[in-house]
Amino acid sequence: MTVRILPLPDTEPPATDRGIGALTTDKGNLPLDSVDVHASITGLAAGIEVVQGFRNPFDMPLEATYIFPLPDRAAVTALRMEAADRVIEGTLKERGRARQDYDAAIAAGQRAAIAEEDRPDVFTMRVGNILPGERVTIRLTLNQPLPHESSSSATFRFPLVVAPRYIPGAPLDGERAGSGVADDTDAAPDASRISPPVLLPGFPNPVRLAVTVDIDPAGLPLTQIRSALHVVAEEGDGERTTVRLRPGERLDRDFILRLDYAPHESAALSLVPDESGEEGTFSLTVLPSGEARPSPRDVVLVLDRSGSMQGWKMVAARRAAARIVDTLRSEDRFAVLSFDTVIERPRDLGTGLADGTDRNRFRAVEHLAALNARGGTEMLGPLDEGCRLLADSARDRVLVLITDGQIGNEDQILARLDPHLRGVRVHTVGIDRAVNAGFLNRLAALGQGRCELVESEDRLDEAMEHIHHRIAAPLATGLTLHSDDLELVPDSVAPSRLGALFPGVPLVVAGRFRGAPAGSLSIRGTGSTGTAWEQHATGSVTNDPATTSIWARAHLRDLEDRYTVGGPDDLEQRIVNTSLRFGVLCRFTAFVAVDSRVVTEGGTPHQVVQPVETPSGWAQPTAAPRMMAAAYSAAADSLSAERGAPPG
Repeated sequence: MTVRILPLPDTEPPATDRGIGALTTDKGNLPLDSVDVHASITGLAAGIEVVQGFRNPFDMPLEATYIFPLPDRAAVTALRMEAADRVIEGTLKERGRARQDYDAAIAAGQRAAIAEEDRPDVFTMRVGNILPGERVTIRLTLNQPLPHESSSSATFRFPLVVAPRYIPGAPLDGERAGSGVADDTDAAPDASRISPPVLLPGFPNPVRLAVTVDIDPAGLPLTQIRSALHVVAEEGDGERTTVRLRPGERLDRDFILRLDYAPHESAALSLVPDESGEEGTFSLTVLPSGEARPSPRDVVLVLDRSGSMQGWKMVAARRAAARIVDTLRSEDRFAVLSFDTVIERPRDLGTGLADGTDRNRFRAVEHLAALNARGGTEMLGPLDEGCRLLADSARDRVLVLITDGQIGNEDQILARLDPHLRGVRVHTVGIDRAVNAGFLNRLAALGQGRCELVESEDRLDEAMEHIHHRIAAPLATGLTLHSDDLELVPDSVAPSRLGALFPGVPLVVAGRFRGAPAGSLSIRGTGSTGTAWEQHATGSVTNDPATTSIWARAHLRDLEDRYTVGGPDDLEQRIVNTSLRFGVLCRFTAFVAVDSRVVTEGGTPHQVVQPVETPSGWAQPTAAPRMMAAAYSAAADSLSAERGAPPG
């Protein structure tokens, strides 16, 4: 098989290792010296091993903390720590108990590691009691679905850096939740856990990055692979292809492979029985076709113009918003809200919804063309206002958010919006090379819409074709799942809100069943003409354990979001039980590995928080005023301390 490998637009060659003002330390580089990612894609799922290498350049025992990203849909299923001649398998435990085990091990002089989830796509790794000159390797095992962008393409996206995030709210008194640079606030009580320091401009590349992706189409007609970073491809046996990242790239953006397929019909319903035979996991894929009858819409467009949107992101955001305005019809009504720390509207369009006339659309595009990036990201206010504008309308109601998503108060926003989104579809457009995909996917799921991610201005045209279909009239709404001869486990379906079907946008639903792996499922809803709509699929048995892990992660994410917006008192314990039963990390559990061998005299080791790269395409250091200055200052203090100079 011959598959073309094309670079996605707007990629640049790797930067040289050393620039003007590069800093070195007397005691060597920072603790993290390598990150290796090896993914094996089979069909529309990927098994991933992430290997983080930590080295102690100091003359005393070290505890290294690394705040790092993982794909927001990935299920973390294992951790292993390797040091000297020791190999320690991690154990998944309730988070509080795991922390106690880790702290006790460090105090007793034992090597230990703990991995915790702070956001669906932000994690913290602590590795303690690394001996001077010693190297410790951490291996994480993940399973990840490949999200559909359309019926003929799927995406493998692996984030490589946690970008600085705007933290609103008043600082909290008392002990900080984490070791990051931001203060915890009443809007983001764990901001210090998601805010790593940022490397100074010109710092030599401190981490060796390797990414290898083995691709097995598993019968799907793969025609083309596109990459957002510089890669080389090697064709293997049969239909297999291996893609490798060229040396020299930095951990400063998402690694993206887009897999294009010839038109095909996907297997509709897969049934994966457990080893016990008593239960199993199903995965249903629906590929809708046809066109929907348009109806009058109320559309609110919310555009982020904050400082982190500076540069190409602001240009792309203006273009995306203008394209959406141009698709409006005269029978539609709309509003445009641009925001940083204040909300602004196009002149002469008032404070409500305006008719979609040529004149009003011109005023909106004129307003968009004049926007530049500035200020902070006070996102809750404009989203609240958008929901208010869409309340109590009998029309098709759509809210579109265009942003990089770089905020720390995601839970506060989701909890506030949830009661106001009944009947409102929310679509999100994420524009960044290191986008906050976790938040944008959560918000779109809450609003039963879709999330589209854009990593370059040149990619925008393709993305806008998808967005146009998704803000248009859906093919079917009010979707429900029905079983024929397959006993479903109650409250196990993910996503829990099925939302709507859009032309050319596949819907994937997973859940648990009891008994024999046989039967069929139907998706039913109401078509755009008001008539009944239904699609039926008969199950086929497959043997793919990753299906269960991927379902468990999606189900846990649904439960976590339900907890965020205020669920029953026993919901946290249910989340913990589900996580432990299926061996998938969540926000209330943690993987911990403790070496039984005592290697130090105990006490508190020297502590270093690993600084991270400035995201590619970001201006520095003014991109996010509430965050970037503190991040750079903390990195400078850390480096000064390593060199023996007083901080500041």
